[in-house]
Amino acid sequence: MQYETVIGLEVHVQLKTRTKIFCSCSTRFGRPPNENTCPICLGMPGVLPVLNRRAVEYAMAACLATHCTIQPVNRFDRKNYFYPDLPKGYQISQFELPIGTNGHIDIETAEGKKRIGLTRIHMEEDAGKLIHGENLGSPGKSYVDYNRTGVPLVEIVSEPDLRSPEEARAYLGELKAILDYTGVSDCNMEEGSLRCDANISLRPVGQSTLGTRTELKNINSFRYVQRALEYEVNRQRQVLEQGDRVTQETRLYDADQGVTFTMRSKEEAHDYRYFPEPDLVRVVVDEAWMEEVRRTLPELPEQKRERFVRDFGIPAYDAGVLTASRALADYYEQCLALLMQPKLLSNWIMGELLRELKNDDREIDQCPLTPEALTGLLKLVEEGAISGKIAKTVFEEMYRTGKPAAEIVREKGLTQISDHSTLERLIDEVLEKNPAQVAEYRGGKEKVFGFLVGQAMKATRGQGNPALVNELLKKKLG
Repeated sequence: MQYETVIGLEVHVQLKTRTKIFCSCSTRFGRPPNENTCPICLGMPGVLPVLNRRAVEYAMAACLATHCTIQPVNRFDRKNYFYPDLPKGYQISQFELPIGTNGHIDIETAEGKKRIGLTRIHMEEDAGKLIHGENLGSPGKSYVDYNRTGVPLVEIVSEPDLRSPEEARAYLGELKAILDYTGVSDCNMEEGSLRCDANISLRPVGQSTLGTRTELKNINSFRYVQRALEYEVNRQRQVLEQGDRVTQETRLYDADQGVTFTMRSKEEAHDYRYFPEPDLVRVVVDEAWMEEVRRTLPELPEQKRERFVRDFGIPAYDAGVLTASRALADYYEQCLALLMQPKLLSNWIMGELLRELKNDDREIDQCPLTPEALTGLLKLVEEGAISGKIAKTVFEEMYRTGKPAAEIVREKGLTQISDHSTLERLIDEVLEKNPAQVAEYRGGKEKVFGFLVGQAMKATRGQGNPALVNELLKKKLG
């Protein structure tokens, strides 16, 4: 039997506010345990939450950027459950009246563009973090860090429209880019600013009823999301092909082993006993406030990709890579302002620059080469001062030392040789050393020409002007 994969994603996004959602405690990451806390976020008796306006505006921006309908009236609720990292015994979230509904994100797939629906976006506060004693030299004990408690989140829930792990990864990449462009989150997965839960099930092809799903919790990289889903697709298929039933459960992903394993059974949905938060009034969003937030939205990734293709004439693939983050797109446009060579710049940024950044595990905003430095190198090539091959050697030195291209070329004597008499003398020496190949070429074997060009460039130590070397060599052989 052929099976169809059905995937829906729930993404928790930490909003980039300076203070928490209901108190004035800092949201700064990396502080000593329990330093960013107060009676409000610790849920002490008698305290009252006060809603952070900026958190609401960031949530509204996320809704507008993903084509959600912002609800004119939305409400906070109490989600009741008991866990050590939840000091109040309940989480303030949104249930019946979320801030945004019915949005969508378009992704690129092998079959073309595909629209993924968004069920809802709702605001909530984050919980704390459990630290197990095995990591602190105290086996058998667990500790709680409440610094993260009360940090503002939005949860973005997709429709079950994804049909493969590859589509899930493309969706997450596009969502992250949108959030990055709007500035509502720093999207740092290592610090927990972006966390993903995935719901996955299989059903026979042609069946409309969804299969029994499993939930994969708290996966902290897009690569691991894809791998976890790939493993789960194969696991569920094997279960079904053996005639067994998939168990509804929550599973975790072990990145080292490349497998998922049971965290807890989830045969029945939890009853969180939601009820309206009595200490907070409803949030009313009028048109004026919505328009105020809409005016803050920048050019979004899809719009920027279309403009890059239209205005700069680069391929859609290049535009997709260059707009993956707002910082990278800005870097490209800053380079274009200094050297209007769109395809040349996209080749160098996507090739040499991104390769070096990946090797160093750096982002573009940590790049040691400024747009002025990169375009300065390419201008030397354009002026004929150095060849493209030498430029790559110079680039590596620039990246490593931070020196400007012109200085490296001068220090290492890498200036391109374009003097006719010098090149003719070197070419004469090459022809004299390779009489057999010269005879073959003159006898009609034109493929030998490439060998002779290579020998001539070798004689110039790669510094010969390639076009001039070709021209003079043909003239000599003729």
